[in-house]
Amino acid sequence: MANHKSSLKRIRQEQKRRLHNRYYAKTMRNAVRKLRATTDKTAAQEMFPGIQKILDKLAKVNIIHKNKAANLKSKLANHIAKLG
Repeated sequence: MANHKSSLKRIRQEQKRRLHNRYYAKTMRNAVRKLRATTDKTAAQEMFPGIQKILDKLAKVNIIHKNKAANLKSKLANHIAKLG
């Protein structure tokens, strides 16, 4: 266990930050999963800008890496293009 006041505070801050980051990362994963499960092209096209926005925001604040966001956006765009 930590001995210093500052390290106790740091532990509290990290836990709060971790929960915050986990929430947004999980929300992003669910949104991506939902788009990949969609078979309707128009519905997928309507969902895509919102998911792009989520990915860009998470990459901006380093919850996910910027290259991961770019890769996901690219793969989702390809998925939408392949839908009939």
